[in-house]
Amino acid sequence: MRKIVFHLNCLEQGGAERVVTTLANHFAGDGYEVLIATEWVAENEFAIDERIRRVHVGLTKKQEEASGWRQFFYRIQNLRAFLKKEKPDIVVAFAQKANYRALMATMLTKFPVVVSVRTNPYQNYRNKSDKFLIPLLYPRAVGTVFQTEGAKSFFSSKIQKKSRIILNPIHDKYIGRPKPLQRRKAVVQSGRLVDFKNQLMLIDAFVKVHEKHPDYKLEIYGGDSKDGTKELLEQSIAKHHAEEWVLLMGASDELEKKLEDASLFAFSSDWEGLHNALMEAMALGLPVVATDCPCGGPATLIRDGENGLLVPIKDADAMEAGMLRLIEDRELAERLGDNARKIGEEANTEAICRQWKAYIEELCRK
Repeated sequence: MRKIVFHLNCLEQGGAERVVTTLANHFAGDGYEVLIATEWVAENEFAIDERIRRVHVGLTKKQEEASGWRQFFYRIQNLRAFLKKEKPDIVVAFAQKANYRALMATMLTKFPVVVSVRTNPYQNYRNKSDKFLIPLLYPRAVGTVFQTEGAKSFFSSKIQKKSRIILNPIHDKYIGRPKPLQRRKAVVQSGRLVDFKNQLMLIDAFVKVHEKHPDYKLEIYGGDSKDGTKELLEQSIAKHHAEEWVLLMGASDELEKKLEDASLFAFSSDWEGLHNALMEAMALGLPVVATDCPCGGPATLIRDGENGLLVPIKDADAMEAGMLRLIEDRELAERLGDNARKIGEEANTEAICRQWKAYIEELCRK
């Protein structure tokens, strides 16, 4: 059976890390020899199958004393030495820096590399170094996995021709849960407290919703990204004297239970890749109002008026109108939620892993 190496920074609980863990566990269960090569170990990481080998390819203590650029090349050197020793059939890299490292580490070797773009390239691939490295390195990949057509369109036609669009797998715990008999008067959101998710705009919009429906609360679930967003949200809550009805709930490992009986899910990001939390909310059958943000994640999942509502980014009035529509027209809300639940048929773990497996096998045969 084939040997696969997944390469990424670490397995800390986040979107790309969850997808890698899911894929690696699935491939190991199918009999593949699976290795995960990471740069460091984080505090709160996903658990991996005992059949998977986790290997540190990051800096040694001595290398950590080097300058920034030298550290970058040490990382490439370490990964290259690891790959030459293990001789995998294919390397699958996840996220921007890991993509660069994998493509540079395999130069003048025969190890095929698949890269995966996990965010909005128009937002995150615009530095001078990206403008140099992308045309130099990305055409070397045997394949590229995108999450949306919008992300794919950023790259050259040569890269696009060798690519696939594959959605994120939804954790099984969000799929097939019974529909709640009664919904709480709560608007919910889940995701890190970070600036580009624009929870500040969501609070501003909900303040107006609360004026018309004072029995409703806003619950925002997610850990602190430490970028100052949490403090800004707390200031906004205090300014509106909303401490009792706008609640920062923190991170939770039981969101499938916390969210499932809410009245609706509100997604407010200015940009994203493909947001796992949005997919999970839809799989739970929650009525959803979402910003139509680049690079097209919500638009990939939502057909406006059929399985959710799309509103412009950074538009508090439009977000308010969307929330009010779902609160005040419960027949519409439940119909949208019932249709949203069907995402679980398309993006369950088995279906997504099957697509990855077919793509990897195709590339290995070539």
